[in-house]
Amino acid sequence: MSNITLPGDPPPEGAPPGGRRAAAVWGIGVSVYFVAVIFRTSLGVAGLDAADRFDVNASALSTFSILQLLVYAGMQIPVGLLVDRLGTKKVLAIGVVLFTAGQLGFAFSPTYGTALASRALLGCGDAMTFISVLRLGTRWFPARRGPLVAQLAGLAGMAGNLVSTLLLARLLHGIGWTAAFAGSALAGVVVLVLLLLFLKDHPEGHEPQPFPHRGTAYVRRQIAESWREPGTRLGLWVHFTTQFPAMVFLLLWGMPFLVEAQGLSRATAGELLTLVVLSNMAVGLVYGQVVARHHGARLPLALGTVGATALLWAATLAYPGDHAPMWLLVALCTVLGACGPASMLGFDFARPANPPERQGTASGITNMGGFVASMSTLLAIGVLLDATGDDYRIAFSSVFALQALGVSQILRLRSRAARRERERLVASRVSSVHVPA
Repeated sequence: MSNITLPGDPPPEGAPPGGRRAAAVWGIGVSVYFVAVIFRTSLGVAGLDAADRFDVNASALSTFSILQLLVYAGMQIPVGLLVDRLGTKKVLAIGVVLFTAGQLGFAFSPTYGTALASRALLGCGDAMTFISVLRLGTRWFPARRGPLVAQLAGLAGMAGNLVSTLLLARLLHGIGWTAAFAGSALAGVVVLVLLLLFLKDHPEGHEPQPFPHRGTAYVRRQIAESWREPGTRLGLWVHFTTQFPAMVFLLLWGMPFLVEAQGLSRATAGELLTLVVLSNMAVGLVYGQVVARHHGARLPLALGTVGATALLWAATLAYPGDHAPMWLLVALCTVLGACGPASMLGFDFARPANPPERQGTASGITNMGGFVASMSTLLAIGVLLDATGDDYRIAFSSVFALQALGVSQILRLRSRAARRERERLVASRVSSVHVPA
């Protein structure tokens, strides 16, 4: 039976109950993701400091984030398989240990090479968090709550980004590199203790059906069957197209762009980065509520976000004059805040296309999209900056190429995914009708 539940449908028999207990357990998982995002985005406020500390150019600086995202993206399918096989708690625990070790190693790295290795370790641990949190949500809440639960998880991630932008930036310039990064690593220890003591994979009485592991044949089948679903592929391309403009801006290049290309002070640039995060949090709540009530709003919201982002980037980069006006930069950062919530819509295409035992794998495939796009754009911007003598207009124009690629794939897959979803929904409703003997 399909796991599709649309707004207005009654919850299926045996659905997870939700409630306060679910919120408490899920909140522990979200706290792990919150800390992971703090560590992931910490380089975004330390990019200029890292360039000075390790004496590297733009391409080498972008390698920090590229390697981190390369590891993250490469781990998504393996992590999805691990979550499906081992459960949330074990995978999250491994992730916390790895990303905390990575953050601590970054604090004490004496050379560029050791710092790169630390960011790779951090990316490996970070990769294990979000898919696990999504899986935790599907185990503890009814399917009809899926869009809102996913957006709330993304909201917690942006709260972590906000902490990184506001608190870690101040610590960095107040107590120095080593103390700031090493001190932040203590948050990983705290969430690890909470995780080990209180987190459970599923409510009592809602244990998943056991299924045997069949080695490489099982792995290949999980991946192939997930990929065969048009909804999974559509989810990947929605995530690919929507997430990366804000990710690139917040993760590394936003601060240099605002300071070096737009002539702003670091304080003002930090405020604009904060605006991206705050906008993300506000839009996430709106998108979650809209999709929970109107299932058909997913694609218009995603494509509308892509269009608005492209329009504001074009206006900013093409503005005549040395610097764009503040009102335009504010508008750009506000719209960039919608990219994160729009990327979460990708999971709302993949989730109903796959049964519970493939949710981790399908989420892993979907989650690769935005991080592959972000990694590609981070590299393109760094290379173009070095090649053009720090011409940010040319470098940031690479955003449009990836948006065009993503939109073309979304338009190609949307009809097939919609048709397949309707077929699953009809089959689910028919199978739920019981005819008296």
